[in-house]
Amino acid sequence: MFKNHITNDEINELPLYQFDGGVFVIDTFEKLDDYLPLIQEQKVLGFDTETKPSFKKGVVNQVSLLQLSSLHEAFLIRINKIGLPEEIIDILSNKKIKKIGLAIHDDVKVLKELHEFTPRSFIDLQDFVKFFNIESQSLRKITGIVLNKRISKSQQVSNWEKDALTEGQLLYAATDAWACLQIYKTLNQVI
Repeated sequence: MFKNHITNDEINELPLYQFDGGVFVIDTFEKLDDYLPLIQEQKVLGFDTETKPSFKKGVVNQVSLLQLSSLHEAFLIRINKIGLPEEIIDILSNKKIKKIGLAIHDDVKVLKELHEFTPRSFIDLQDFVKFFNIESQSLRKITGIVLNKRISKSQQVSNWEKDALTEGQLLYAATDAWACLQIYKTLNQVI
């Protein structure tokens, strides 16, 4: 039903796919209070993190941004500004809310460095797509195979600790978490 692999040339022929819902930047505790009920009511969330890249050997930056996405809203939590609040830890530990991401082991590891928690109900698409004989492991390639769309990775190595994130960064961050959710939803319709 799905290809095992897809080439970069094949991906570049696909239509661009990007999040078109509401993007909510949570960079204060007041905003967290405003948006928390919307996040808590979700049964399934797309999940990703972003870290400011380091171009110096041996230098690793802390995670800057946590993205949680529903089908219509993306919540971009500026960890570099508000830390990892207990309310978000509760979501990451909640077994009733599925969190769908890609290569989540490293994302969870860096979050646990900020605040210890027990991750529950995380689904890693790199493992999940193996049930469909998909061998590609990158989000860009899996999106191409499953959704027949192309996502942009142009903002991947941008500065996620800037005072104000650009529109391009916001769209990129929202799309990454949302695409994970869309892939999971599509694959579950096939089962």
